[in-house]
Amino acid sequence: MKTVRVAVVGAGVIGFSTAVCIAEALPSCSVTLLADKFSPDTTSDGAAGILFAAKFPDIPLERQKRWFKDSFEHLLAIAQSQHSPEAGVMLSSGWQIFKEVPADKKPFWSEFFGQAFTTIKCECTSYLPWLEKRLSLSGGQVQQRRVTSLDELSSSYDIIVNCSGLGSKIGQVLKVVAPWLQHFIRDGDGKTYIYPGIHSVTVGGTRQEGDWRLQVDEGDTESILERCIRLEPSLREAKVLSKWVGLRPSRRNPRVEREVVQLQGRRVPVVHNYGHGGWGVTLAWGTALDALGLVRNCLREMPPQAKL
Repeated sequence: MKTVRVAVVGAGVIGFSTAVCIAEALPSCSVTLLADKFSPDTTSDGAAGILFAAKFPDIPLERQKRWFKDSFEHLLAIAQSQHSPEAGVMLSSGWQIFKEVPADKKPFWSEFFGQAFTTIKCECTSYLPWLEKRLSLSGGQVQQRRVTSLDELSSSYDIIVNCSGLGSKIGQVLKVVAPWLQHFIRDGDGKTYIYPGIHSVTVGGTRQEGDWRLQVDEGDTESILERCIRLEPSLREAKVLSKWVGLRPSRRNPRVEREVVQLQGRRVPVVHNYGHGGWGVTLAWGTALDALGLVRNCLREMPPQAKL
């Protein structure tokens, strides 16, 4: 059987998760991941990385639950393995606080809910290089290349998986030194949070729609610190290590679907997996498994001459 050439566009947590899923599950496919930026320069590298989900309005709840469950189980297995330090994946406990009692006291992704809970923290500055190594071990390749149009790939690949997405919400976070903090604190509105990690503490944040600036805003920096110090006064003594700002590829719902597109006179199967917003780390593995299933469907529907 002729090898099927698969291009995965995007080197964030969605792109690498999808590429690894395809390369490991489908040895008949030659997987190449294409992107102009790799870790530590991706949007995913700035993610706080706490597994915590919100509902999307137009996607069946059972599908969202499956995405969360598959991602959680995947990362939990890493957190409990010898790969945990290298992959930057660990268990994290803390609490969420509310100014008012929330209308929905039990989030959809949990059977039980209290003010304190344990979840997983995934630090993409470690996790993405670890996934890249895993992709390489499965025979996949990476190529640094700016893709401005899927037309560019039509003559070189049989299936294109689109994991790139243009962001429309700006986010800013800070990394601070505060080794005395062991538990996370998250405001119920999701706009203020303190997440201790392996090497530093991530504090944030901002979510501003329609803002395309990629420069650190010192006004936002002061606002983040002021809000976080209100939650945890000891942060007043914390040294700021770095400031990060980036665009989240966001839309009303993640797009996880396939279509056949006419590119350069060829009908090329395209699988889309993007638009997760601030929930990329939380849902990456779950939607990657869905994308893998869509690639399998593409393979089944290919004409025999394309596979021989």
